[in-house]
Amino acid sequence: MILRWFYAVVLLLRVAVTGWSLMPRKTVRYSGVTDVRRFWRPGTSHYMTLTLDDNRGALYVGAREVLLSLDMYNIAKELRPAIVWETPGDKKAECVQKGKNNQTECFNYIRFLQEYNETHLITCGTYAFQPKCAYIEVSTFTLDRVNVEDGKGKCPYDPFKGHTGLIVDGALYSATMNNFLGTEPVIQRNVGQHYNMKTEYLASWLNEPNFVGSSHIPESENSDFGDDDKIYFFFTERALEYDCYSEQVVSRVARVCKGDLGGARTLQRKWTSFLKARLVCSIPELHLHFNLIQSVFTLRGDNWRSTQFFAIFQARWGDVAVSAVCQYSIQDIQRVFDGPYKEYREQAQKWGRYSDPVPSPRPGSCITDWHRRHRVFSSLELPDNTLNFAKKHPLMDESVLPVRGRPLLVRKGANFTQLAVHRVTGLDGKPYDVMFIGTGDGWLNKAVSLGADVHVIEELQVFDKSHPVQSLVLSPRKGLVFTGSISELVQLPLADCSKYRSCDDCLLARDPFCAWNLNSSRCVHADERYRSVLLQDVQSSDTSLCEVHYLKSVKPLLKNLTVAIGTNVVLPCQLTSNLAQPSWTFNGRELGQEGDSVLFDVTLQALVILGVGPHHSGSYCCFSVEHGTRMAAEGYKLSVVAAPSLSLESHAPMDGLGLVWMMVIALGAVCLALFLAVVYLRRKLRDELEKGSKSMESTLVYPIQLPTQPKTPKCLPSADSDEKLWDPSSFYYSDGSLKIVPGHALCQNSTSSSSPSGNGIPGQPLPSPPLHSPTCMHLAGVRGSNSNGYIRLTLGGGALEERPALGELNEELRWKLKQRQALPDSNPEESSV
Repeated sequence: MILRWFYAVVLLLRVAVTGWSLMPRKTVRYSGVTDVRRFWRPGTSHYMTLTLDDNRGALYVGAREVLLSLDMYNIAKELRPAIVWETPGDKKAECVQKGKNNQTECFNYIRFLQEYNETHLITCGTYAFQPKCAYIEVSTFTLDRVNVEDGKGKCPYDPFKGHTGLIVDGALYSATMNNFLGTEPVIQRNVGQHYNMKTEYLASWLNEPNFVGSSHIPESENSDFGDDDKIYFFFTERALEYDCYSEQVVSRVARVCKGDLGGARTLQRKWTSFLKARLVCSIPELHLHFNLIQSVFTLRGDNWRSTQFFAIFQARWGDVAVSAVCQYSIQDIQRVFDGPYKEYREQAQKWGRYSDPVPSPRPGSCITDWHRRHRVFSSLELPDNTLNFAKKHPLMDESVLPVRGRPLLVRKGANFTQLAVHRVTGLDGKPYDVMFIGTGDGWLNKAVSLGADVHVIEELQVFDKSHPVQSLVLSPRKGLVFTGSISELVQLPLADCSKYRSCDDCLLARDPFCAWNLNSSRCVHADERYRSVLLQDVQSSDTSLCEVHYLKSVKPLLKNLTVAIGTNVVLPCQLTSNLAQPSWTFNGRELGQEGDSVLFDVTLQALVILGVGPHHSGSYCCFSVEHGTRMAAEGYKLSVVAAPSLSLESHAPMDGLGLVWMMVIALGAVCLALFLAVVYLRRKLRDELEKGSKSMESTLVYPIQLPTQPKTPKCLPSADSDEKLWDPSSFYYSDGSLKIVPGHALCQNSTSSSSPSGNGIPGQPLPSPPLHSPTCMHLAGVRGSNSNGYIRLTLGGGALEERPALGELNEELRWKLKQRQALPDSNPEESSV
C-alpha cells in the first residue's frame, strides 16, 4: 500500500512537472458568474436529460417524474405546463418489495427524451424498476398515457446505471441492461417498422458494460464502394483478453450497421456486424492510463469523414482523482475495424491475434457493392462460416489511439463528468475546437484546442452546492450552453467577453468567441462583419497589438497609506489571472529582497513588510506579468511616521472597504461620547452623595454582589468580633461613600411583598422615607419580584436590632436564585445577584 501511494505521488509530480495538468486562466466563483439564468421547480430533482429544439426555441427536460418545456432564451419561463409522469403507488410498493430504496430508486427517472418525428417526441423512464416508454405531442406538450409501451431494453431499470440511445430513421438504437438484476447487457434496435435486433448474451460480446454514449455516422453518403451507415457505442467493460489474475476494466467503442437484418440460421435477429475495439487514452512516457470513459461527444464536420469524437476519462491513484480528455477520428476507428481480429486460443488459454485466413465475405462488415456483385444483398444471405466467425470474434486486435497519441487535457484533483464541443472559426480564419467540460463538484471548464496544445480559458462555478454536472448541451445557433444537476438547471452564454476589462486581458484570454473592439475600447463577441476594428490572437496572444493602438500607462493608481514605525504592513496584489506572476517595484525600481523584512507571500498574494522603518517610505507598484505582458494591478504610496495621524491606516486598505472604515470611525465616536457621559454622571452622583443631604430620596435599583454567610446573624460585625463579615473596601469608596452600580429593573415599595407597581420606571428613584447615613442593607419583597435578578437597596440609619438577620437575607437570595435557574431563557449574568 505504501509503495502504491508512493508511486501515485511520483506520477502526479511528473504530471505537474511536465505541464500536463493545465490550470484554468480565470477562476470565477458562484457569485461572480454573470449573465446566467437558472431554473428549479419545487419538488423536482435530477435534471438528467436535455434535448434542444432550435426551430421551436425550446429546451425539453427530463427530470424525476417530470417533463418540462422551457424557453431556450430564458429557461426560467415554461413554454407549456409541465408533464407529471409519476409512478403509481402499487408499482412503488412492488419496487420496495424487491429490495429497492423508496427514497432514491423507486421513482420514474426520465432517462431518454428525443425527437421521434416532426410532431412527436419519444420518452422513456425507469418507472420504479419497470421501465416504460411513451410519446409526447410537441405542439401541446401532452403525454399519450394510453399507448404506453414496455421500456425493457430501451431504458435502464436502475436510474443511476449507464445508458445510451438515439433515434435513427424512426428506429430506436439503445444500449442498456435488459433485466431487473442488471445481468443481461444488450445493444438493440426496436420501435418502428424495423427488424428488432440485439447482441448475443455472451461475455465475449459484452461483459459487465457501462454505456456512456452513442452516435450515428452516415458513412453511406458519397461512399465510393456503397457502404452502409454505422451506429457507434461507447462503454466500459471488464476485459477478458488480459491475464485472469489482473481483472481490468477498459474502455471500448463498438459498431453495428444500420442495414443489418441478422442471419438466416446463425445469429437470427442478432447483429452480424457487431465489432468492438479498445479505446486507449494514456500518457505512455509517464505510464498513465485512463481506462474509465465517462462521456463522449460527436463533433461533426463538413462531411462524415471529418467526424471527431471527444471523450472524458477518469483514473485514480490512491485518493487523488485524475481526469483526461482524448480525441479520436472516425478514420482511425475505421482502420482498426478493418484490421486483424483477436481470438481466444484454447491450447494456450490466452488471447492473441488471429493469424489464420479470414472467411469471405469479411465477418462483421456491412453490405457493400462488393457483396452485391457477389449476389449478397443483405445479411440474411451471408454464409454460416462468416456468421460463426463473427459470433466468436467480436473483438479487434488493435486499439484505437487518440489523435497525436496523447490526451488533449489532463487535470489532477478533478472529476470530469460531461463534455460538449463547438467548432468556431477565429478572426484569423482558422477553426478552433472549444470544449465545455462539467465536473463532479459543479464547475464548468472552458478550453480551446490549439493544435498541439490546449489552453484552459476559465472555470466557472455554475452550481452553488457541489452537485455533479449531470447533463450538458450546446446551442451554437443561439450561442448558449445549458447544464443540469440534481437541484437545478443553468443557462449561460458560450462566452462572457465583458469580464475582460483591458485589451491585454482580452487577447491573453485566447477565447475565439471574444475580440477587442478598437472603437468602443471593450472586449466584445467576435463578429466577422466588424473584422477591421477587432483585435484577436488565439494562437499566440500577442499583446503588442494593444500597444500599437493604445499609448497606455502601465502605472497603477496609488493608494495613500500612513503607518507607524515598526508596523507589519501587508500590501495585497490581485493578479489578472491564475497564470500571471507578481512583479513589484519600489520608487520605480524592481523590488529586491531587503534582508528578511520584505517578502511576497504566495498564499496571501501580497507583499509583506515586517517592522517598517523610515527607509520603507515610498511608492510600491504591483504588476501582473503573463506571457511577458506587464499589466498594472495595485499601487500604494507608503508613509512611515513616528506617530500616525490615524491608527486605522496601519495596514493597506482593501478595495471597497471605504464605507466600512467610515462606519468604524462613526461607531468609535459614539462610544467615546457614551463613555464621557457615563464619567460625567458618575462624578455628579458621587458629588450628591458627598453632600449628605438628609432630604434626598434614596430608594434606587442596583445590582449587588452578595457577601459571604456570617457566623453571627448581624448586619455589621460587633466591635469585639474577631471575624470580618466582608471587606469594607469592597462596598465603600475611600471617602466612606457606598459603591453603587446603576441598573435597570422595576422598583417596589419597601413595605410590601407584592409584585412591583406597574407605575414604576426602571432605573429611576421612587418615593420612600428620608434616609440617614448608609449603614445597612435591606432586602424587601424579593420573592414577588419580576425583575431580572436585580434587588432594591434601602439605605437607612435605623437601629441594628430592628433590621432582619443576615441569615434570613441569604435564605431569601438562595430561594430567588433557585427560582431564576428554573427559567430556560434566563441570562446567567442577569440572574447573578
